[in-house]
Amino acid sequence: MKIGIDTFTCDGGKSGVGMYLTQFLKRIPPSQEALFELFGWEYDRFAYSEVAPNFEFIPQCSVNGRAVNSLWHLFKYPDFASLRKYNACFFPAAHRRLPNRSACPAIGVVHDMSAYWSTRKTREYLGALKRIILPNSLRKLDRIIAVSEWVKHELIDLARVKENRIEVVPNGIDHSAFYPRQRNEESVLLIQPFSFRRPYVLSVSRIDHPVKNHIRLIKAFGIFKEKTKFPHRLVLAGGDTNKAAKVHKAAAASKWRSDIFFTGHFPVKSLPELYAGADFAVFPSIYEGFGMGVVEAMASGVPALCARAASLPETAEHAALYFDPYDAEDMADRMITISTDSGIYKECRNLGLERVKTFSWDRCVERTLQIIYETARE
Repeated sequence: MKIGIDTFTCDGGKSGVGMYLTQFLKRIPPSQEALFELFGWEYDRFAYSEVAPNFEFIPQCSVNGRAVNSLWHLFKYPDFASLRKYNACFFPAAHRRLPNRSACPAIGVVHDMSAYWSTRKTREYLGALKRIILPNSLRKLDRIIAVSEWVKHELIDLARVKENRIEVVPNGIDHSAFYPRQRNEESVLLIQPFSFRRPYVLSVSRIDHPVKNHIRLIKAFGIFKEKTKFPHRLVLAGGDTNKAAKVHKAAAASKWRSDIFFTGHFPVKSLPELYAGADFAVFPSIYEGFGMGVVEAMASGVPALCARAASLPETAEHAALYFDPYDAEDMADRMITISTDSGIYKECRNLGLERVKTFSWDRCVERTLQIIYETARE
């Protein structure tokens, strides 16, 4: 059989969705039964060549841009899939971009439904046309993989997808990269391309206001500093996206602005070291479809403080300290607790290490391939 894999909107492997695709591709075992083929923008050709060196890449949609690519999926993809004689097509970012019809069975992964969550001001912008088209396209998929029960219920409630066509397959974690490291006493960590002065509080996510809730985190960090007088810095690791200027403005207005450090997009290969060097990690997002950062922190032996929101309690279960994402004082209280109570710190760390044993990229990819093969044979 011949399987097409859509690399569009996977950000060249640099985002959470891109990491998902990278982990998926590198774990596809050699098979005489199935031939895999990638298609996407020309500049994606080399993004996955290292992890999928034997897969042919077919460049498509020569004009860059969200609108043009949406039109390509709507009008060009069906003929493309037919011409390539795919037995099935796999869409790793089905929540971002989909065709409205397919010449072969189609399987999509939905990482979140943030575009349909809450009000227009607080959700990711899709545009009116896509907001109408995408749910219909999701309903036409033969199978949908949701990364959490939270996302599954949103697919049912918001996109009216039939429950029997959705299966929850959680993301995994690369335990060979994310693991507890020996904590030395050095005051400065050299993690290319930066140096970080310890101790520091870490938050890893794109700078996206208000969904990622950085402004309340900055306020909570200020309260934490005022009450404890501790020397901690706040490291915000992630590239600027929606309304990031408001977050930078809030940081610049903080009394503790000299202790707030933005890294911009942080190299994926250096992330494990960044996590391992943190005293603790904070995840204040109002919305998360899975919470990959929480799993990475726990696997690194770093206590996680999470918003009591969306999928985060499902991901971390009892291994995290929780706070109200709309209450900076509550967030600051958890930061104070984890940094002053050694018993709670150790318990949170140990529970996190136990919790992450349930997440595996090998299991994730194995089940995903089973779903793809089953659908292609139907």
